[in-house]
Amino acid sequence: MKITAIDTFAVAPRWLFCRIATDAGIVGWGEPVVEGRSDTVRAAVHELAGLLIGKDPRTVEAHWQVLTKGGFYRGGPVLSSAVAGIDQALWDILGKSLGVPVHQLLGGAVRDRVRVYGWIGGDEPNEVADAARAQVEAGLTALKMNACGRFGRLATPAELDGVVARVGKVRDAIGDRNDIAVDFHGRVGVADARRLVPMLEPMRPLFVEEPVLPELSHRLRDVVESTTVPIATGERLYSRSEFLPVLESGVAIVQPDLSHAGGISEVRRIAALAETFGALLAPHCPLGPLALAASLQVALATPNFLLQEQSIGIHYNEGSAELLDYVLDRSPFRFVDGHIERWDAPGLGVTIDEAAVRAADAVATGWHGPIWHHPDGSFAEW
Repeated sequence: MKITAIDTFAVAPRWLFCRIATDAGIVGWGEPVVEGRSDTVRAAVHELAGLLIGKDPRTVEAHWQVLTKGGFYRGGPVLSSAVAGIDQALWDILGKSLGVPVHQLLGGAVRDRVRVYGWIGGDEPNEVADAARAQVEAGLTALKMNACGRFGRLATPAELDGVVARVGKVRDAIGDRNDIAVDFHGRVGVADARRLVPMLEPMRPLFVEEPVLPELSHRLRDVVESTTVPIATGERLYSRSEFLPVLESGVAIVQPDLSHAGGISEVRRIAALAETFGALLAPHCPLGPLALAASLQVALATPNFLLQEQSIGIHYNEGSAELLDYVLDRSPFRFVDGHIERWDAPGLGVTIDEAAVRAADAVATGWHGPIWHHPDGSFAEW
């Protein structure tokens, strides 16, 4: 079997799909994207394609080594995301060629279903209680919310109290039988994170995510030691070597993204590294159906998996395309008691609606994240 073509498709709202064709008629799909940089990643995928055309797609690890190391300069979000989508597609082909799901190739399932969570609120979260109740009524048992919108460099008492009150409203709305995760999104400084996370302890969040920016990971230990709340991070880390120091800092949960951190091949190794620190895996995934399918395959085969983010109904996609718009069979993504049940279709187990993908690519427009500023006009973290 040989690879004959690698194509990419930009699709709304902000995703990029990769299609790898073979001379055996087997097609693999992946999702290589950096949100807001899809054109850049698209160019990287086509640059890497020259290393794969004419090669056997089933030697996945050998290809991963060449794609990540063959250019001398390594890592970073663009290259790691381009490799991630290609890697997903190669695993998809391998599974389809053998007639088995990817989780079988990773050693077999260690669980029958994967717990998932959904988002409430938006970038400036206000009316969150009703949204939280709606997610629970939709069948989820865990949800995540932004702690705040634009946040001061050093918070006022009102800003700190506002975060606590917002999370408290959600806890009151959904009770103690459901979980809340709180995302700081790198908007909060180290000093404020050390003040704020302990203030959330009475609401018993499942975890606080990205309490500080990834470039301040050397300060994570200060946050971890300031609180009993589990600390999670990792959506902007791309390799085992980048996860090692945050694990050494004592984080409880790692959140690599299957479309950013080198794909299935690297994330399964990140999970194994985390296990040696007693840390759990909760992959980041506010993306499309292929990223979610790849995440679920890893989740099914990973002993230290906790729960899975997914973007069905996420606020980012309002008024645009939805995850389920690009699949022919929506049933595998159905929520059952807050979980997605294991499925055993070959490869990633997703049947892409290729006509819908090609139509979306024909009219795709660029997406960029919001640009925020502080009241004094200086840049503020989104």
